[in-house]
Amino acid sequence: MEQGVQGLTGWRRNGRRTNPDSDGGGEGGHRGGWALAVPAVTLVTVFLVLPLMLMFRISMNRFVPGEFMVKALTLENYANVIAEPYYRETLVTTVSVAGITMLICLAAGLPTAYFLARIGAQRIKGLLIILVILPLLTGNAVRAAGWMVVLGDRGVVNSILIALGIRTEPLQIMYTPQAVIIGLTSVLLPFMIITLQSVMEGIDRSVEEASLSLGAPPLRTFFRVVVPLAMPGIFAGSLLCFILALNAYATPFLLGGPKFRMMAPVLYQQITVVNNWPVGATLAFLLMAVSLIIIFVSASILRSKQRA
Repeated sequence: MEQGVQGLTGWRRNGRRTNPDSDGGGEGGHRGGWALAVPAVTLVTVFLVLPLMLMFRISMNRFVPGEFMVKALTLENYANVIAEPYYRETLVTTVSVAGITMLICLAAGLPTAYFLARIGAQRIKGLLIILVILPLLTGNAVRAAGWMVVLGDRGVVNSILIALGIRTEPLQIMYTPQAVIIGLTSVLLPFMIITLQSVMEGIDRSVEEASLSLGAPPLRTFFRVVVPLAMPGIFAGSLLCFILALNAYATPFLLGGPKFRMMAPVLYQQITVVNNWPVGATLAFLLMAVSLIIIFVSASILRSKQRA
């Protein structure tokens, strides 16, 4: 009897259920959890936090052409970059191209992901998913070089247009914002499709069947039922494509040409060509700040949508 009372006391002590046969597993479990987190925290600190701190310190130095970099503690690089029209226009162009690319990927990825999620034959679905992922196995520079062959003055597109009599002279596609958007869309569309497809797989088909049985046409069912349920995936895929397009380097550099400016190529030029490391580090932090602001705003919008 006493053992039974002691057992119940052990299970209910301090308002929590504890195992009388355990050896202090609660506190030990917490210690074990922290011990398992130490390697990950160490890697993040060494390879992410410390380099970012070093880059922020470099951004506060002064650039002197004859002396490379002079140590200082000033924010004038940030003030000069924000006040300079050249960098402001570059940032606006970068955000615009990233936004247009994101919208195109969303428009093309939604029906494709829905089609993949609703295929019944698993072999066909697996083959199509492999075809979607296959372009990701090729480097961005190689894909950009392929688009240069397709979109060039004597490329595939212009050859077809001239052969059909639609154009008498080559259409200028290369080294334009349109070429950059085409190249970025081809790079980022698989990310959007895979993200949306994984979310749409979890949407119960009975919800769509109920909407169809009540007389709603398929298109209305898609936009009024499927799209709202897939909103977390839409936000995640759109955010992923936007951030990747915002930080793209190879595609804008190869397809945009020397006159087209986006932040990543301009940043690279400041560091490697001009050797202006303070301004390069400043541009990197401003680009990272824009990315973080967009992430926080998107997360807050998603939370408000879910609460509503």
